[in-house]
Amino acid sequence: MAELTLEPTRRGSTERIKRLREISEKECEPRISMERAVLLTEAYKQWEGKVSTPVLRGLAFKYIMENRTNYIEKGSLVLGEKGHAPWAAPTFPELCCHTLDDFENMNNREKVFFKVSEEDRKIQEEVIIPYWHDRAMMTRMNKLLPEEWHLLFDAGLYTEFLMQRGPGHTVADGKMYQKGFADFKADIQREIDNLDYNNDMEALNKREELEGMKLVCEAMIIFGKRYAQQCRDMAETETDPEWKKELLELAEVCDVVPEHAPQTFRQAIQMYWFVHIGVTVEMNNWDAYSPGKLDQHLEPFYEKDIEEGRLTREEARELLENLWIQFNNQPAPPKVGITLKESGTYTDFCNLNTGALRPDGTSGVSEVSYLILEVMDEMKLLQPSSNVQISKKSPEKFLREALRVSRKGWGQPALYNSEAILNELGYLGKSVDDARESGICSGCVEVGVAGKEAYVLTGYLNIPKVFELAMYRGYDHYTGKQVGIDVGDFREMTTYEEMFDAFYEELKYVVDVKVAGNNMIERMYMEFMPVPLLSVMSDDCISVGKDYNCGGARYNTSYIQCVGVATITDSLAAMKHNVFDQKTMTMAEMIQACSEDFEGHDDIYDMVYNETPKYGNDDDYADDLLKTVDETLQDIIAGRPTPKGSKTVVEFLPTTCHVYFGQVMEASPNGRHKGIPLPDGISPEKGADRNGPTAVIKSASKLDQTKTGGALLNQKFTPSVVAGEQGIINMASLVRSYFALDGHHIQFNVVNRDVLLKAQKHPKEYENLIVRVAGYSDYFNNLEKALQDEIIARTEQDFG
Repeated sequence: MAELTLEPTRRGSTERIKRLREISEKECEPRISMERAVLLTEAYKQWEGKVSTPVLRGLAFKYIMENRTNYIEKGSLVLGEKGHAPWAAPTFPELCCHTLDDFENMNNREKVFFKVSEEDRKIQEEVIIPYWHDRAMMTRMNKLLPEEWHLLFDAGLYTEFLMQRGPGHTVADGKMYQKGFADFKADIQREIDNLDYNNDMEALNKREELEGMKLVCEAMIIFGKRYAQQCRDMAETETDPEWKKELLELAEVCDVVPEHAPQTFRQAIQMYWFVHIGVTVEMNNWDAYSPGKLDQHLEPFYEKDIEEGRLTREEARELLENLWIQFNNQPAPPKVGITLKESGTYTDFCNLNTGALRPDGTSGVSEVSYLILEVMDEMKLLQPSSNVQISKKSPEKFLREALRVSRKGWGQPALYNSEAILNELGYLGKSVDDARESGICSGCVEVGVAGKEAYVLTGYLNIPKVFELAMYRGYDHYTGKQVGIDVGDFREMTTYEEMFDAFYEELKYVVDVKVAGNNMIERMYMEFMPVPLLSVMSDDCISVGKDYNCGGARYNTSYIQCVGVATITDSLAAMKHNVFDQKTMTMAEMIQACSEDFEGHDDIYDMVYNETPKYGNDDDYADDLLKTVDETLQDIIAGRPTPKGSKTVVEFLPTTCHVYFGQVMEASPNGRHKGIPLPDGISPEKGADRNGPTAVIKSASKLDQTKTGGALLNQKFTPSVVAGEQGIINMASLVRSYFALDGHHIQFNVVNRDVLLKAQKHPKEYENLIVRVAGYSDYFNNLEKALQDEIIARTEQDFG
């Protein structure tokens, strides 16, 4: 394992890729790019109030693409950056207008920093803040949302994604490989020409939406043409004959895409990347426009090019490795405050799916699937996040090759259950054909229909803190305020059912406030923030003349991500077992022990921590409570309608929010100390899972994951446990067993605890150490200490 942590980062199959990687990792510093914000402001000043909002957004995007810097790195075979240069992150003042203090914080913080120049500060102060402060979505939300929403938010009962990032998640399907933007523009024009102003009372609104979409198609065509011309201009003065030749070849690629459908493997890769850059420049969505089933999208181009002699396998691999570097060049746009705490990473959550089922239900594993695994293994970059979908029809060879990569200890690929994904999509109302064609996972573990669905993450919900709130009669010790409702004195409750009913009442109140806020925020995005380019790329926005943010996509889903399911389960078990069943302590004693962080209450701590049934051990006493918690969440959350016609869905995903949520909590009845992070996803509480990985998956499978939008399960092994061919066989057996039990997702950290402790103490010696955090991987050194400690504390499993 020590060899892994110390291996050089200059990896790649060719000298070109090694050099580009060196530039990306060693020569580029994360920094703010003000260019987009300035161009957006100029566009709004020119057109705001003169045209409809959809047209304004289309004109603004076109203005940006006409005037932005199109960066070209010498030797790169794939073109396009979000900012004016690699690792230069644009800001989105229409969402969050950063203060000068925000800029100071970004520049000076030790982790996930962004350098801000004096010129950047001057532009922000003199140009951006005067125009955007009162217009920004975050400002509007803070004014609109009621006091009870802010009280719960400040206390850490939930978070809100859409204060600093736009609605996501969204994944690409195959349409961009069959059509170019000239074709999309023609489709839009046909819809405009066919509008019926006599009988369709929405015709005018549809026209404005479609006009905005047409403008972004023109913008994307301009984007490609500008790059083509720039390559030719550079070639005229280039003295390096090889680079001169490559510049002219790049120009020829940009002559085709994105205006027209790609015809070759290289054009297909560039087409996706142009669209990726376009969508993420248009709006800072809560993902980075994932490519979906990339192997299946690229497979026909690969096979045709190989057959006709235009491409070799080695050249295809180099192109994919170049794409990986382009992903790595794009840090997630800067976040501040609670949004940083819930997602403290440079990773922008672009998650590509490999090996999924084909539309006809057969295995989608191909030569390109194995090629992507090789690239993933060779590059070992944080972005893109990579996963493999495993079905009953997946070749055992593919699963084992994926696990050989995973076993190397850097957290990729994650593994997803194709059959479970189809069941989840079916339960959520998607057609069998759509689910098979493009059922994928995005970001971390979220499931959706690629190219046809707006599945929006609305924020995390701190389930065990709701219980804490109920236990203290709505009073929050973190803020020192009454933020919840008084559901009665736990010390006077004589039955477990009475206590649980009080928790249910508190949970319903918190969810009611959260969902009401979601609906207000969603309505604001419908009114102020259309996304015409994302609408072009999402069925059926063009055909119905409606924006993605207004419900134009074929499917619309809103998620509330529930955090701390293991903590609430074990806390309920501790209460039920010790206070009501065994009567080893009184409720008053339990509450006092929690309020004093178990100091001076060693006997109580020992009972709740060591002598109480816990989730993760295949113990029905605890696991039945897990099922009750899940049923309660489904009852209170699932199916709630939203303004754009979507339904609310339960999901179990934390990103880094489990650390923040733990920091704002008192000690929990299960023995979790004050301020300690919650467990991630549906993973057991640290140290609670004592009966091995098989018991963990059996416990986790008792939660009905087919009724969720995804459930994240982390497992940690030491390298020796999974060594050799028997280690791969054991891991494969664990995955197959869990998926046979309808488990949605599983991923592995393969690392020694001692290595993590050494890396924490001597970070410079372990610069390249990557670990699996939640639904993504990150450099161990980039994580705040509390998150490092949480990963170190996770149970190290074995197959004994």
